[in-house]
Amino acid sequence: MIAMRDGRAVGVHEATNVAASPLRFEVDGLEVHRAIEAIEAEGGEMGAIYHSHTRSDPYPSQTDINFARGWPGVEWLIVGVSRDGGDPAVRSYRIDDGAVTEVEVEVDAG
Repeated sequence: MIAMRDGRAVGVHEATNVAASPLRFEVDGLEVHRAIEAIEAEGGEMGAIYHSHTRSDPYPSQTDINFARGWPGVEWLIVGVSRDGGDPAVRSYRIDDGAVTEVEVEVDAG
C-alpha cells in the first residue's frame, strides 16, 4: 500500500500475498487494517495499492477489478514484469464500479 500526503506518495507499506502464488494475490484484512492505521498515524492516507503481474501486461485483471470494489477512490499501481528480461512497465489505474481508467504516473526524481 502506498501512503499519500498532499497528492504525493510518501511511503510504502508492504503486505504479504497470503495466496503465495505468482498468478493471484490475496491480502489478509488485518494486515491491511494495520497498514492503514500506520499510514494515518503518520499523517497520510492510503492512496494506492500496488502489486506486480508476472505473467501478463500491467492492466487490471478481473481479480483486481473485483478486489477494487472494496476500495473506491484508491489508485491501483501495477508493475508488469517483463518475461524477456526487459525493463518493468508501471501503470496506474482508478477502478470504480468495475470501470477501469488509466491514471498518469509521475516520477519526481528529487
